Amino acid sequence: KAMCSGKLQTGLLVASYFIYLLVGAAVFQALERTAEKQEKIAAAQMKEAFLQNFTHLTVAEMEQFMKNLTEAIQNGVYPVGNESQIEDSNWDFSNSFFFAGTVVSTIGYGTLRPKTAGGQIFCVFFALFGIPLNIVFLHRVGKMLSLLCKKLGKFLYEKGMRKKKIKFLTLLFFLATGILVFLCLPSLFFQITEGWSYSEGIYFAFITLSTIGFGDYVVGKQPGRNYFSYYRTLVAIWILFGLAWIALLFNL
Repeated sequence: KAMCSGKLQTGLLVASYFIYLLVGAAVFQALERTAEKQEKIAAAQMKEAFLQNFTHLTVAEMEQFMKNLTEAIQNGVYPVGNESQIEDSNWDFSNSFFFAGTVVSTIGYGTLRPKTAGGQIFCVFFALFGIPLNIVFLHRVGKMLSLLCKKLGKFLYEKGMRKKKIKFLTLLFFLATGILVFLCLPSLFFQITEGWSYSEGIYFAFITLSTIGFGDYVVGKQPGRNYFSYYRTLVAIWILFGLAWIALLFNL
C-alpha cells in the first residue's frame, strides 16, 4: 500500500510540475508576445529610416541609431534580413516553455526575459512558487534513481561483493553513465544542431546543468539556422533530468 501511494504521489508531483510549467509558459506568452511584436516592428522601421538617410546623418543621429540598435539586440530583436522575422516570435510556445524551465531551475540565461510590467511581476510569483516545486520534483526524481541504485547494490551484494566496494561501484556507475548521457552525448547533439565545436558543447552543457547559466551560449537562438520544431522542449527535458542526475550524485 505504501508503495502504491508513493507511486501515486510521484505521479501527481510530476503531473503538477509539468502543468505548472505549461501554464506558466502560456501566461508568459500571453503577456509578452504583443509587446515583442511591436518592438520588432519598431526595429524594422528604425532600420528602414537608417537605410534611407544614412548618407547624410549627423554624428549625434548616428550615435542614437547605434544606441537603439544595441538596445534592440539586447532585447533579443535582431533587425537583420526581411520582414518575415517579425512573425517569428521569441515567445512562441516552445520558447516560453523553455523560459519557464530556466526560471524554476534558476539557470536564468538572460537572453529571453519578460519586459512588460505584467510579465515581470508574474515572473516573480512564478519563480517564488516554482523554485521550491522544482526542488521537490528533482528530489523525488533523484529518489527514484537512487532506488535503482539500491537495487543494483542489492544484486551485487547477493553476488557476494563487499559493501564498501558496492558503494564505490554504484557511485562510479552513476557518475560514468551520467557523464555519458548528460554531457558527452548531448554535446555531440549540440555540435550537429548548433554548429558549435565539441568543446563548446561540453562547456554549454556544464554551464547549464550546474545552473550557472551565463547565457553566452543558448540553444535554438542562432538567426538563419533551421531547428526542428520541438528542439527547445527536448533541451528543457534534458535539463530537468540532468539536474535530477546531479541531485542524485549529491545524494550518493
